[in-house]
Amino acid sequence: MASTLTHAVVAVSLGSTWTGRAWPMRFWLLTVLCAELPDVDVIGLWLGVPYAHLFGHRGMTHSIAAAALVGWLIPFLAFREETWRGRRLWLSGVFFAVTLSHGLLDAMTNGGLGVAFFAPFDDRRYFFPIRPLQVSPVEWSSFLAGDWLAIYWSEILWVWIPAGLWAGLTLRRKQRAEQVRTAEVAR
Repeated sequence: MASTLTHAVVAVSLGSTWTGRAWPMRFWLLTVLCAELPDVDVIGLWLGVPYAHLFGHRGMTHSIAAAALVGWLIPFLAFREETWRGRRLWLSGVFFAVTLSHGLLDAMTNGGLGVAFFAPFDDRRYFFPIRPLQVSPVEWSSFLAGDWLAIYWSEILWVWIPAGLWAGLTLRRKQRAEQVRTAEVAR
């Protein structure tokens, strides 16, 4: 799997792509939570669920179907106020994309069994043809004892830098659009 911190970096980058002005803290917290949520399946490992099982690590919780379910539920549970009514479908898309990003990152790692993107309809596991990310161990003790520097270096190079550039360019584009709108109103 990719590291927890890297999933959060991608979530914030994606969230900044779709947001406008100031957004409530719960949006950002839920964005990061959705990006981390698929790894809830590690609980199964501790309970004896085999890794390769549909409900094992990188199984059902990493699927497109699970991301769609999470994406649909979050806006209706966390943005219930009337002011969000017209944006819930849009928010569903954001939370779907952020949740799905978890499996996409994991499919770019060089270890594990792959990701069951099409579960529950197909339990085959998939990787991308290019897998530049060093796999991060499931347990923190293994992570700290292992080659964590190589893990983070691969993630910084292949994820953090592109995500930062994407977020920076997106925010800059939004600032320019706001400046144009402000100038047009001033005329």
